[in-house]
Amino acid sequence: MLFSLTVFNGLSLVSALIYLLGAILAAINITNDKQLHNLRQLVLSSAFAALFIHILLVMHSYNVNHIISNDFFSMLSLIFLVISLLFFVSAFTQPIESLAIIVFPFSALAVLLNFGNVLPVSIPVQMDGALQLHIILSVLSYSLLTVAAFQAVFLSIQEKQLHNQQSSRFIQRLPPLQLMETLLFRVISLGVFLLTFALVTGFVFLEDIFAQHIAHKTILSIFAWVVFATLLCGRHFMGWRGQQAVKWTYGGYAALMLAYFGSKFVLQLILEQS
Repeated sequence: MLFSLTVFNGLSLVSALIYLLGAILAAINITNDKQLHNLRQLVLSSAFAALFIHILLVMHSYNVNHIISNDFFSMLSLIFLVISLLFFVSAFTQPIESLAIIVFPFSALAVLLNFGNVLPVSIPVQMDGALQLHIILSVLSYSLLTVAAFQAVFLSIQEKQLHNQQSSRFIQRLPPLQLMETLLFRVISLGVFLLTFALVTGFVFLEDIFAQHIAHKTILSIFAWVVFATLLCGRHFMGWRGQQAVKWTYGGYAALMLAYFGSKFVLQLILEQS
C-alpha cells in the first residue's frame, strides 16, 4: 500500500491527533475522583484507531523501500508503534491505561517527526533477511526496554509517595507497587532476552560489527546488556528492588538510547551519512 504525500501527511496528522485525544481522555480519567469505565473504553478505542493508522504509515515506509526503513525518523516511528502496541495489549489485562498520558504524546511526536517521509531512501541498501531479522530483534528489544524505563519512572514515584504517605490520583490509578515491580522485571527479562539475540545476530550476520561507523553502537549495546544482565542477577541472587533497581534500569537504558538513537542522530542528521 503506497500513499501520496498528501495522504501520508493527512494520515500522520490524524494518527497524532487521535494519540493526543487518548492522552487527554486518560488525563480526564485521572482527574476524576472515581475511575470512569466508559473513559477507559474510549482510551483503548482511540489507541486502536491511532495504532491502525500508524501501522498503515509504517507499512507504506516498508513497501516503498522494500526493506525496513532504517533512517532516524522512520525508526523512531517504528519503535513508538511497537511501544504503543505493547501498551494497548497490556491494557486489556492490567489497569495501566493511565500510562497513555505519557506514552501517547511521545507516539504522536514520533509520527509527526516522520511527516512527509514518503520517498524511498536516496541510496538503496542491500539488506537480506538475516540482517532484517537483526533489525527487528533490535527494535523489539529497544521498545521493551523503553517500556521498562517508563515503568521505572512510575515505580520510583510510586515508592517515594507511599514512603512519604502521599498518593496522587495518578499513582492511585497504577497497579499496586509489588505488581509494578514484578511487571518491570518481566519486561526487562524479555527485553534482555531479545537484546541477546539481536547482539548474536549482529555478530553472526554483519560483516564487521566493530566497523568504524557502528563500533560505538556495538560497544554501548553490549554495555547496556551487561548493566541489565547485572540487574537481573542482582534481583535473583541478592533481592535487588526499589530505588536500586530503578537506578540500574536508568543506567542500562541511557546506554541503549545512546547506542540506538545517539549514533543515528550523529550519523544521519549531523554528518548526513546513510
